[in-house]
Amino acid sequence: MTERGAPPPPPIILPSEEQVVQRVLADLQRQVDLMLEYRLREVLTPLLARAADSVIRDARGELASTLRDVVARAVAQELARHRNR
Repeated sequence: MTERGAPPPPPIILPSEEQVVQRVLADLQRQVDLMLEYRLREVLTPLLARAADSVIRDARGELASTLRDVVARAVAQELARHRNR
C-alpha cells in the first residue's frame, strides 16, 4: 500500500540478455587483459634483462676493441712524427 498522494515506485527494469552478455564479456576481457599483462611481465622481465646484459657486454667489448685500435694508431702516428724530425 502506498500513502495517499505518493506516486507508486518505479517498475524494476531487468537488463536484457544482450546487456548481461556484454557486461560479462567486458568484465572477462578486463580480467584476461590484467592476467596477460601480469604473465607477460613475469616472463619477459628476466629475458629482457639478460638480453640487455648481453648487448651491454657486447658493446663494451666492441668499444674496448675500437679504443685499442684508435690508441694504437695514434701512438704509431706520434712515433712516426718523432722519427721524422
